[in-house]
Amino acid sequence: MFNPEVTDNTFNIDSHNNLSICNMERYLKLDEWRIIEDGFDPDKQKASESIFSIGNGHMGQRANFEEEYSGETLQGSYIAGIYYPDKTRVGWWKNGYPEYFAKVLNSTNWIGIDIEINGQSLDLAKCQVSDFRRELNMREGYLDRSFRATMDNGEQVEVNVHRFLSITHPEIGLICYKMKALNFDGEIKLTPYINGEVYNMDANYDEIFWERVSEETNADGGIMTTRTKKSDFYLCSGMSVHCEKNGVPLEDSFPVKKKPMYIGQKISVNCSEGDEISLYKYAVNASSFDHEVNTLNDYAKKELSKAVKLGYDELFQRHTEKWKEKWELSDIRIEGDVAAQQGIRFNIFQLNQTYTGEDERLNIGPKGFTGEKYGGSTYWDTEAFCLPFYLNTADDQVARNLLLYRYKHLQKAIENAEKLGFSDGAALYPMVTMNGEECHNEWEITFEEIHRNGAIAYAIYNYIRHTGDREYLAPYGLEVLIGISRFWSQRVNFSEKRQKYVMLGVTGPNEYENNVNNNWYTNLMATWTMQYTQEAISYVKENYPETYKNVMEKTGFDDEKETDRWNTIIDNMYYPEDDERGIYLQQDGYLDKKQQLADELDSQERPINQHWSWDRILRSCFIKQGDVLQGIYFLEEQFDVDTIERNFRFYEPRTVHESSLSPCIHAILASKIRDEQKAYELYLRTARLDLDDYNQEVDEGCHITSMAGTWMSIVEGFAGKRVKDGKLHFNPFIPEQWDAYSFKILFRGNLLTIKVRKENVTITCKNGNRVALVIYGNEYFLKEGEQITVGHEQVVKAK
Repeated sequence: MFNPEVTDNTFNIDSHNNLSICNMERYLKLDEWRIIEDGFDPDKQKASESIFSIGNGHMGQRANFEEEYSGETLQGSYIAGIYYPDKTRVGWWKNGYPEYFAKVLNSTNWIGIDIEINGQSLDLAKCQVSDFRRELNMREGYLDRSFRATMDNGEQVEVNVHRFLSITHPEIGLICYKMKALNFDGEIKLTPYINGEVYNMDANYDEIFWERVSEETNADGGIMTTRTKKSDFYLCSGMSVHCEKNGVPLEDSFPVKKKPMYIGQKISVNCSEGDEISLYKYAVNASSFDHEVNTLNDYAKKELSKAVKLGYDELFQRHTEKWKEKWELSDIRIEGDVAAQQGIRFNIFQLNQTYTGEDERLNIGPKGFTGEKYGGSTYWDTEAFCLPFYLNTADDQVARNLLLYRYKHLQKAIENAEKLGFSDGAALYPMVTMNGEECHNEWEITFEEIHRNGAIAYAIYNYIRHTGDREYLAPYGLEVLIGISRFWSQRVNFSEKRQKYVMLGVTGPNEYENNVNNNWYTNLMATWTMQYTQEAISYVKENYPETYKNVMEKTGFDDEKETDRWNTIIDNMYYPEDDERGIYLQQDGYLDKKQQLADELDSQERPINQHWSWDRILRSCFIKQGDVLQGIYFLEEQFDVDTIERNFRFYEPRTVHESSLSPCIHAILASKIRDEQKAYELYLRTARLDLDDYNQEVDEGCHITSMAGTWMSIVEGFAGKRVKDGKLHFNPFIPEQWDAYSFKILFRGNLLTIKVRKENVTITCKNGNRVALVIYGNEYFLKEGEQITVGHEQVVKAK
């Protein structure tokens, strides 16, 4: 049976790693492939539950203990696609408010194993704990935990636990729980169970979201079915348990008991000092999101039976082989900086275990499978931050499915706009959603943070720019672009005073400003979308005339009339600027605020969102995340380097980076203007945001969507990767703290490896067709098996 061999490759922090921006005492060891916690600290338990979470795209599990734990904890087991429309809770109602906030639910607790040692319950909050070690192995995708527990009577046990969620059999979770009696003889009782009586900490009215359907038992466990209220999802959870003593299977028949929403098996084993008990728990979680309700029970039984027949070791081997494949494409290797290496791999690991791209109905929540905050719903984060990672590290279909998710919600986006008074097919995509309906209930978000429409339009452009798949426009993309452009054309109004079109009462990406007029970023994305939509119309009209005709009929689109209005808006849109400084103004009146820099703030008042009143924040000049700079990042080709630098030098010092989405955009632009130290500083902040808990909130869950920004910071930042005119461009540098870094890119059927050293950059075409590369402005061509080495700013050799 499985018995992992653990080697200790931890590194100590030295002066090579600039970590001065981290105010927290690090409790996790540095290691290139593992996250390691040595020693048990109950005060850090909830944070560790988030950081050591595991998932497989279908489901996820926080790093809760299997055995009973009476200390502070956030129990979390999540199934992709299953949500509950929790009734909105607001101070007072406004027209247009969503009636519910969709929440991915804490579902059946499948990991539970209660332990009694000679009648005493094993509870790490109550016994003496020593030699505690928790390890997340990112290379192979599993969680290990080990400790010694001393009970009140002095009896000691040694425990080793191995857990993984199969990435090849995504409805199966497995646990190997081993206990050794160290200094006593007696009885150990193990009660593995599944429990559907769970709740969400973030329930608005303390409501239980699940209700009982059925339970049935067998000799090794059983199957339990529950359903959600309102949303009517069915979940079939089951377990099969096998137990050994000193490596020999126990042949005894142990009673399996059930009660409403609970199945447990009581296993009693008489032990002598030195005996070891090994319990193997196989669990299944299958839902009506993926299967017909009337077949669900039989399906779950068959999947569980298949898992048991394959066995623990075989399932684990398949699992690790699949993880090897994932790392082969998505890994970034950093030489000479262990903190940075650990950070990027942790982020990539979480992204890969959160979303696999196999189901176009699924998307990526800001916390993924690691916590309840933000409801597990979809935000604009996916299009603005996550898409580039999947575009470059996975098959094109994975990114395409993220776009199809929005296409299939187009009618809901039109209905969302209608609720706010828009008409004629104008589409406003939701800020927060599970099924296409808006379910966010803060007015400044629901009604005003309309810039999310721009990110969705940009994602279509970004996908086509990278893949060359312009055909996507004909059956899908064009309809979405028309709906969004119609919204923008209705959302603006003409100002007689300015003789320009303006956009009033919005909130930009900087959420520390609400209800502003003429947010530069929002105005820019509106006109850019209308321009790009016209390019899409022309392309489909010329290349797919029949599809063009169908889309025009389906949408009732008047090509000449509507595009004439769009062009009038494009030509006459107002953009706030400050000519004296040569910068774009975040919005009207931004310079009326008292201008301060973030480094002037008292460190005791950071983060300001936890220390200041909202009124004080709104009146300040401080910026939560990139706003003007977000627009410059998206549409970089429209701006020269001097313009980018002026805006960066003005806005970055005023940015407190209290959004997890902030550091990566700034790192990329700092790289663009060759402020290499600032780029590295901001990279390290985004890479280790959760591992070092910069924002002091990781106990609520990890920042999954911003983790894609870590990848962007290296590939688009340090390496300067861009796609222009169908060609890959690189403009790399290497941080002085590193010896080298390397990564792979999938680009239009080509797999490229890019390695940047102190002296040069080498690009190898691993497989594919002839590919054009532009390095430091010079064009080269590579075929399969060829590589080129270019000195920083000059060619060294090509072969």
